[in-house]
Amino acid sequence: MTVHSYTMFDTALGRCGIAWGDRGIVAVQLPQPNEAQTRARINQRYGDIAEAPPPPEVQHAIDGIVALIAGEPIELTDVTLDLSGVSDFQRGVYDIARSIPPGRTLSYGDIAKKLGGVELAREVGQALGRNPVPIIVPCHRVLAAGGKPGGFSANGGVATKLKLLAIEGAAVNYTPSLFD
Repeated sequence: MTVHSYTMFDTALGRCGIAWGDRGIVAVQLPQPNEAQTRARINQRYGDIAEAPPPPEVQHAIDGIVALIAGEPIELTDVTLDLSGVSDFQRGVYDIARSIPPGRTLSYGDIAKKLGGVELAREVGQALGRNPVPIIVPCHRVLAAGGKPGGFSANGGVATKLKLLAIEGAAVNYTPSLFD
């Protein structure tokens, strides 16, 4: 995985970043509390890469992310990703997650069963927690058992996950308790 450039772009959630190389998109950075922190996260992961105007295929991905976060039921399955830096298991998890349409959800256990057994549910959650391309790989559409939201590693945590699901019109019957 070679990262060449990144750019920043605005969404309904805030200012995001996207990084790419010759083989596709390698990262999407969801908004941090401010733009400087979003840029810092990209630089922490990929070093001092150049900011540049996005080529057409990256602009296509940006347009899709912006539309999806604005509430349009956009599919991003045609976006080319460079996942060479992840394990085969993670790639399998991400492939299944990418098949979940906007407004729908699967559980960690559902994905684990497709990969060989429900006992892999924890590993599925860990893979999604390391997802380098959130929104394009819609990890927010994967819930814990019983419809609970589970975790979300983006800024804002579970509240951001629930906001994304609400934007997409996903039915999540979840009321937080003191013990969540």
